[in-house]
Amino acid sequence: MRTIDDRNLRDALAESGIRSDGARALARHVQAEIASGRFPPGYRLPTERELSECFSASRGAVRRVLGHFKSLGAITQVVGSGTFVSERAAELFTPPTAEASVVSPSAGSMAGQVSPAQLMEARLLIEPQMVSLIVRFATAADFERMDDCLAQSEAATSIEAFEHWDGALHQAFAEATHNSFFLRILELTNVVREEGEWGRLKRISLTPERRERYETQHRAIVAALRDRDQEMARVLLEEHLVEVKRNLFGRS
Repeated sequence: MRTIDDRNLRDALAESGIRSDGARALARHVQAEIASGRFPPGYRLPTERELSECFSASRGAVRRVLGHFKSLGAITQVVGSGTFVSERAAELFTPPTAEASVVSPSAGSMAGQVSPAQLMEARLLIEPQMVSLIVRFATAADFERMDDCLAQSEAATSIEAFEHWDGALHQAFAEATHNSFFLRILELTNVVREEGEWGRLKRISLTPERRERYETQHRAIVAALRDRDQEMARVLLEEHLVEVKRNLFGRS
C-alpha cells in the first residue's frame, strides 16, 4: 500500500482545488494527528462547523478536505453520527515533518522546553477555566466522545494505552468548549505528555489503586458536566489535577 507523505498531500490538495490556508492547515492537522496516533481508529472528528471555526476555513472547504480523506479511505462518515477515523487510516500516512505539524515551530520547540512540573502548574490554571464553556456549549456528541474515552481508558491493558485515552478525555473537554484557544492549548499539552520524562513519571506513579481512583474521578467530572453543574465540575477537575500532580511529584 502506497503511503502518503507531506508532498503527496500538498499535491493532492492542489489537484482537488483546496487552496485556502485554513483548509490546508486542517488537512495537515488531520494527516499529522492520524500519523502520530493521536487520532486512533474510531476517533470522532469535530463537526464541520467546529473545524470551520477552528481553522478559519469555509464550510465548503472543510467538506472538500474531509471528502479527500474519505476518498483515501482514511475516514468514514455516518449520517447522524459523525466523521470517524478508519481502521486502515494509520497505514496511509508517513509521520509528518516539522512543516506539517499542527503545532507551529515555535510551539514545538517550546514543548521541548516544558517540564512535566511546569505542565501540571499550567494545567491547574487553565483546564478548570474550560468548565464554564463546556457547561454552556457542550453537545450530545461531545458527551458521547467523553464516554468513549472513559470506556477506552478503563479497558486499556497498558499504561501507555491508559495514558493515551486519559489525554484524549482531557482533549475532549477542550473540544467541548467549542473554543479554538483551549483546543490548541490542549494539543500542546499532549505534545508535552508524549515526552519521555512524562511517561517515566507516569509509569512510576500509576499504581492500580491510583488508576482506579483516576477513573472514578473522570466519571464524576463527566457526570457533573453532563448535569451542567459548573461549580461541582470545576471542583472535581481541580481536585483531580491536584491529585495527579501530588502523585507525580510527591507534593501539592
